[in-house]
Amino acid sequence: MRLFAVSDLHLSGRVNKPMNVFGNHWTGHFERIKTDWNAKVREDDVVLIAGDISWAMRLEDGVYDLHSLAELKGKKVFIRGNHDYWWSGIQKVRDSAPDDTFYFLQNDAVKIGNYVICGSRGWTCPGSTDYTDHDEKLYKREAERFKLCFQAAKKLQTEGDKLIVMIHYPPFGVRREDTLFTRMFEENGADMVVYGHIHSFSYYKLKTTKNDIIYYLTACDQLGFRLALLEDDGIGES
Repeated sequence: MRLFAVSDLHLSGRVNKPMNVFGNHWTGHFERIKTDWNAKVREDDVVLIAGDISWAMRLEDGVYDLHSLAELKGKKVFIRGNHDYWWSGIQKVRDSAPDDTFYFLQNDAVKIGNYVICGSRGWTCPGSTDYTDHDEKLYKREAERFKLCFQAAKKLQTEGDKLIVMIHYPPFGVRREDTLFTRMFEENGADMVVYGHIHSFSYYKLKTTKNDIIYYLTACDQLGFRLALLEDDGIGES
């Protein structure tokens, strides 16, 4: 079993919002992702999708976009992004899953093989270029939600399991400062962290090691509309 990751698919099956309005490099982006997915992923692999799945506003429209992933191999694990307005109530989302290869995390965890995967949306952090005093409350609230993630993860972990964290927002600023998120990841023994949200030109590296934890930026445009193979993806560390 191998772990892959990608995020920020921004699907728009029932919403008139094609991504090429953000640049011609987005033209046909989902077809390119699917081509790469089909070439790499086997049935027993896991693909982590770290938020901003669909532009949909209503659950039924978001589920329509989920069905476009049902034909793809592997188990799919999702967290909510800042644009996933269709994601309204975790139980409703889980009840609407196209099949049993879909897993949705919201302040909790799941175990697949010897991987325990936990996740929550997160928020913009101090040190980020768009952080303001108005973000402080939400930043601290999201950190509290990660406490629930790790409580759930500890109930699932056994000796030898690896702990994978999913968060939509970058868990640090461009200088990789310590944050409430990174400290919590370290205290709870995370092995890898997958995040997205960052598009276009970015000071964030695709793969960063900070205090023995590997952080992967997996926004699909940053990856060239392909999936990252975690731990063995050919992306240089910093």
